[in-house]
Amino acid sequence: MTRAEQRRRNRRWRRGATAALGLAVCLAAAPFGHAVDGARSEAPRAKSPGTGAGWTSRDAAAYWTAERMAAAAPAGPDAQGSALTARSAPAAGGRAATARHFDGIPSVGVLFSVDGDARAHHCTASVVHSPHGNLILTAGHCNPGSRAAFVPQYRSGATSQPYGVWAIDDTFAYPGRGTTGDGADLDFAFATVASDDDGRRIEDVTGGNTLTPTPGYGNDVTVIGYPNVRNDPEDRAVRCATRTARLTGTRELRMSCGGFYGGTSGSPWLADYDEQSHTGRVIGLIGGLNGGGPKGPDNDRTSYSPYFGTKILSLYARATQG
Repeated sequence: MTRAEQRRRNRRWRRGATAALGLAVCLAAAPFGHAVDGARSEAPRAKSPGTGAGWTSRDAAAYWTAERMAAAAPAGPDAQGSALTARSAPAAGGRAATARHFDGIPSVGVLFSVDGDARAHHCTASVVHSPHGNLILTAGHCNPGSRAAFVPQYRSGATSQPYGVWAIDDTFAYPGRGTTGDGADLDFAFATVASDDDGRRIEDVTGGNTLTPTPGYGNDVTVIGYPNVRNDPEDRAVRCATRTARLTGTRELRMSCGGFYGGTSGSPWLADYDEQSHTGRVIGLIGGLNGGGPKGPDNDRTSYSPYFGTKILSLYARATQG
């Protein structure tokens, strides 16, 4: 990258950062921050064991071949509740989902992990604009394991993925995150992604969404995610344009749209989604109470999100240091 290109990139980042901080100040009198009352004041850094220099994007691509992706099958409940507990699959004879399948977008993809039982893609993540161009966002309960990969715009059965396979080399989350109580309001996490063999950063390849404090409980959003193959045999991305509201009795958001089965934890809620750039402002994600939805039958029809306030901005600042 030339110095002129770097200066232009830095100017774009400063403008985006200034706008985000300005919005945070403007929202100080709104319900902003309710989702993070009672949480730790610091944004601790939690690194997944075994990641880093010993796990590269070349390693991730070599392990997650087309054959291995095709052969992978969930070996237990998927991550749509706390720590790989599932939202229920569609009941036999159940009503049709309202989300529609489509080919996906470059800035949203799936998480694969080598470790434990998470052998198939088990959560959704999205690229977030950052100074170093290497950041993704997902639900806090989507711990991908010590050797994890992010596959943007994942294509089931493809001989090669359209935007490659990228190694996750560091993760950032609150130790107090969870799917019940106050911990549910902290159910978000960032991860840094290693450059590819050509030295490219993921945001330069896929583009990125802009992290934005949640501007109130009522918002028009486009939600994009990847149900896993056990819950959705098509194994494709789904999307839904819908309206958010407050989840009664909580500091979280809710949205109604069917088809967001297990595997969609971490799916970004995009305001002002642009069909040309395939990006928007990420103001929420599927996560929070119960891992992002109600318990019981037809729980794919309602999804929850933590309220993005000062805590996620603090965690973002920590994740983008260095």
